[in-house]
Formats: sequence, C-alpha cells, structure tokens
Amino acid sequence: MSDIVWLVLAAFGAGILNTLAGGGTFLTFPALVFTGVPPVTANATSAVAVFPGYLGGAIGFSRELQTFDRPSLRRLVGITLAGGLAGSVLLLVSSNEAFSVVVPFLLLAATLAFLLSDRIRAWAAKNSRSFTPFGAAGLFATSVYGGYFNGGLGIVMLALFSLWGMTNIHAMNGLKNGLSFALSAISVGTFALAGIVAWPQAIIMMVAATVGGYLGAHIARALPKRVVQGIVATVGFGMSLTFFLRLVV
Repeated sequence: MSDIVWLVLAAFGAGILNTLAGGGTFLTFPALVFTGVPPVTANATSAVAVFPGYLGGAIGFSRELQTFDRPSLRRLVGITLAGGLAGSVLLLVSSNEAFSVVVPFLLLAATLAFLLSDRIRAWAAKNSRSFTPFGAAGLFATSVYGGYFNGGLGIVMLALFSLWGMTNIHAMNGLKNGLSFALSAISVGTFALAGIVAWPQAIIMMVAATVGGYLGAHIARALPKRVVQGIVATVGFGMSLTFFLRLVV
C-alpha cells in the first residue's frame, strides 16, 4: 500500500510539473525504481504514465499546429517517429546494469538543460542562421534521446526549434506537444509489444498524472517562474545525486 501511495503522489506531482514547465520524469522514474521496479522497466512504465499529458497538450495547441503546412508537419512527425522508434529499441537492448550507469548523467544533464533553458534558447536564436529550418538530423537525434530517456525532452525540442529560427513561443509549444505525443505513442507501443511495461503501476500513475496535469494548469497561473524552476531543480539535482550514490554504494 505504501508503494501505491508513493507512485500516486509521484505521478500526481509529475502531471503538475509537466504542465508547469516539464520535468515530470524526475518524479515518476525514481519512484518506480525505489518501489522495486527494474530500471529499464521503470523507464518504460514512466513513459506510459505521462503519455496522456502529451495528448492533452497536443489537443490544447491544435490551433497552433494548424499554422504549419501539412506536408512539413507530416515530414516532421515521420522523422520523430523514426527517431523515437530507434531510441525505444536502444532501451530494449540495454541491460538494467548499463542503464543504471547512464541514468544519473541523463538526469543531471536534463536538470542543467532545464535551468539553462532560457540561455540555451537565446544562444540558439542568435545562431539560427547557421542551421537549416526543420532540419532532419537534429530532430532525429532529439527523438532518439526522447525514445531512450524522456527526461528534459521538451526543453531540448524548444532549443532545437530556436536553432531553426522559430520565435513564436506558442507555435513552438504547439509543435513540441504534437511531436512529443507522436514520439511517446511509438515508444509506448514499442514498450508494450516488448512486454516491459509494469501495467498495474502504469495505469494507476496515468490516472494520477492526468489529474495532476489538469490541476497544474491552475497552479501555473499562481506560481512565479522562479518558484517552478526551484522545485524542478531541487527534484532534479536530488534525484541525480541519489542515483549517483546508488552506483558507488
């Protein structure tokens, strides 16, 4: 029962965090590992748990998505699906031991990317002329990362869009949510077919994350940006340190 309570609280918090600024994986993945789920299965289950939130985000930004011409949007979705599938397969062939070694570095990198997201986007905007708009290579690499480990994906995508020369944050968020939903769909399907999802935990967490995501929209209007950043940074650095200690202890 205590494990269920921790998973519900983690998923609820993840739903709120993802709505506020992203970083829900910092809660769901560690909670699953600490309740006894093997790291690879925990990562797959975490992806399933936060999946409904991407669908809601994509629907919420449907007006922004309609501003993109359909051939370009279909191309971007195709690249995302290919990269997401590659990353998901990479996770399937990773052992729990190997993934456990990589996780602390991924968590730390995602946390730093979140804290430096404004600077990263500013740098990307200044250097956008050096990059091809809607380039395939950058999106494919980002999608491989997202299929393998979802943490900080939205931040990386927004930086990539800035490199493409995009400046409308609403259009960028719309595209981010739409592509994240496509990536998560292929990842969840791959993990489900491979049988590495802990479904009892996943279903409970999906419900809690959905409720948290709904309430997060209201909380987002009340909390200053610095408070949100502080919450995500504290959780991210705390989880990174915890998983680093698990390697050496």
